[in-house]
Parts: sequence; C-alpha cells; structure tokens
Amino acid sequence: MSLKPTASEKGVAIVTGAAQGIGKAVALGLARDGYDISLNDIPSQLDLLNQAKIEVEGIGRRALMVTGDVSVEKDVESLVEDTVKELGSVDVFVANAGVCLAKSFLETEELDRLLSINVRGTFLCYKYAGKQMIQQGRGGRIVGATSGCGFSGVPYLAAYGATKWAIRGLTATAALEFGPHGITVNAYAPSAVPTGLTEKLAASFGMEHKAFFEQEKSSIAVPQPGSAEDVAALVSYFVSKEAHFTTGQSILMDGGR
Repeated sequence: MSLKPTASEKGVAIVTGAAQGIGKAVALGLARDGYDISLNDIPSQLDLLNQAKIEVEGIGRRALMVTGDVSVEKDVESLVEDTVKELGSVDVFVANAGVCLAKSFLETEELDRLLSINVRGTFLCYKYAGKQMIQQGRGGRIVGATSGCGFSGVPYLAAYGATKWAIRGLTATAALEFGPHGITVNAYAPSAVPTGLTEKLAASFGMEHKAFFEQEKSSIAVPQPGSAEDVAALVSYFVSKEAHFTTGQSILMDGGR
C-alpha cells in the first residue's frame, strides 16, 4: 500500500517548460532535493507533462500540472495562484521555458516570437514569483535560463542570443530589487546539452544529433559535453541555503569552451 505524499518541509518549486529536456531534469532534481513540484508547459505538451508528474510522484513528492503560455501574463499569474492554492506556497521558481531558432540574420522573421516567449515570459515569471515570495515574507529562490549564446555571438542564433543576453539583464536587476526580501535571483547558462531542443537545432544545421555533439566535443576542454542533469545540479545549488550570498549571477556552463 503506497502512502500519499505529504507536504514537503523544503517547500514548493515551480518549473516552467517542465515536460522534457532541461526543465524535466530540473523538476526531478528538485523533487529529489525534497521539494513538491508544480509542473508547467504549454497544452500541446500535456502527455509529456503528465509523465513528468508521474515521475515526480514516484520520487515521493507531491506534483501539480498547470498548463499555460509564459508569454501570457494571465497564464503566469494563474500558475502562481493555482500552485499556492493546491500546494501551499511558492518557495522556488525556475523560469526555464524558452524556444530556439537557428536562421541567418537576414532570413530571421521570428524575432517577436522569441522575444515574447524568452524575454517577456521570463520577465513575467520573475515578476509573479517575486510578488508571491515577498507576500509570503520568508525569502525565496528564483532561477532563470540564459545560455552560452548570452555571453558571445553565435552565427545563425542572433534572435535567440539576443533573448538570452536580455535574460542576464533581467536576472541582475531582479536580484537587486528582490534581494532585500531575502530572495536570490540567478540563471544557468549552458552550452548545448542533449535534449529535444538541440535535436531540432542540429537538424536545422543539417546534422544528426550524435554528429552535432561529436563536433561539440572538439570545442570543449573536458572529455564529455554536459547534460540536462548537470544543469539540474547547478539549480540545486542555486536554491540551497548555502547559496544565500550568490545572487544576480548568470553561471556559464560550457566545459571551458
């Protein structure tokens, strides 16, 4: 007979873009750390999101699914409200959701879409996470998703890179404004790690996923490329008590590239 999970002493974490890839790895990592998890993704990812929910519950933690689009303010507001209503609080918010596009600068026509999801979406997540954590009055941890492309230009990734540079600015500023309330704000900045997103990215360059990462290996200092689980491990540090003095940072994870 399995027992129904009880409320976590660690608290509750929201993870956006949690149906697969880095978002799912982060959600499972935080569940193993002892957090109950509110899983968010767009409605078309519902089946994958449900699988992530089953895996979180398999770890022994409570899980909630809330579908919605992070670029829509009401959806983000509802995500926070529904999480508090069902799970009790928001102690960690990981604004992971984002989209990538590989096109030449002159052929790119989707800039507004990328800005809407990656920049506006992150801004809204930080905004409503901050409001809730300030209201709760006991601090919190907010984590965003930038990229190696947010530190240097990369051909064919102008629009994507621009959004990731912007997220670094949002992270640094939110950290200054939320810091007096005991809330830290940081971001992870990985180079490519094997996920569904990088599989599509490789295809856009006319490459197989495996060949893409063989090429990646030639440009890093360490023997193997990183993984979604490596990113999740950094998030576990960001949300820990020991990270109380780490804020406003975008940590580059690129194998020494």
